[in-house]
Amino acid sequence: MLQSLRQTAVATVKPRVSQSTWEALRNLEHGLRKRVRRKPGRQEAGNTTPSKPASGQQSEELGPMEEWDLVSLAQYFGTDKWGAHRYAQHYEDHFGKFKHDNFTLFEIGIGGYSREKQGGSSLRMWKAFFPKAQIIGLDVEDKSFVVEPRIATYQGSQTNQPLLRTIVSSAKNLRVVVDDGSHRPRDVRRTFEILFPLLPAGALYAIEDTQTSYWPRYGGSLDLNDPSTTMGLAKRLVDGLNYEEWQDDDNKATPVDRNVVAIHCYHNLVIIEKGANNEGTNRGAKERMKQPQ
Repeated sequence: MLQSLRQTAVATVKPRVSQSTWEALRNLEHGLRKRVRRKPGRQEAGNTTPSKPASGQQSEELGPMEEWDLVSLAQYFGTDKWGAHRYAQHYEDHFGKFKHDNFTLFEIGIGGYSREKQGGSSLRMWKAFFPKAQIIGLDVEDKSFVVEPRIATYQGSQTNQPLLRTIVSSAKNLRVVVDDGSHRPRDVRRTFEILFPLLPAGALYAIEDTQTSYWPRYGGSLDLNDPSTTMGLAKRLVDGLNYEEWQDDDNKATPVDRNVVAIHCYHNLVIIEKGANNEGTNRGAKERMKQPQ
């Protein structure tokens, strides 16, 4: 019922209010649900999380786990996709259309660093939210302890092209990629360069922790116009989205430009939609002239 009401609100209310008002309404919804439906549980990053149900049972506060929203699941499993960050609400908005599909979600970075038996929270969150999906994780550390039905892991670098190609070829109906790996712009850009062309139309590619674009110690830059950062990539993709409007024939659209239909930018998060970018242009002959040197 709640899902039906949420869908109705998206269809009828969201088009009539500003983005800031819509975000305020969503935050109000999450706050009300916490106060009304949840019992006090463990604390994570200052938020109350749902108490854990016994094995095979449902939570008294939220009902069956498959009905929980992604924010509640992020809190329950202890992933920083809610708390340290505010990614879960955006992921539900964009990934929610795959909720009951048979598909594969591939996340780079499993968490826990080199600490023994640490990590896997977000993989478990994805598994709970997508009841029919296969979840694949990649990490430079051995995270095989996370493996369970519908969760598989690989060990290796996120820029290892043969490994990435192997993962993609083994994945059935790969629809979502989440880069939560090293966060270093050089790695992020190289991973995107390898993976994005391998995805089908309709797939979504998320890049987390883009704040490192501005942090030199992570390979970022103090120069806001530096094209080599992760945000430099995002800005270039926005230009490429409009390649059919370019007036200078010296600028050539890339295959990526021709296959990106949307770029969604949030605080420290970018989500890219793949599809045929060929809507055409209505520019006249005068707009086809090259700009003077």
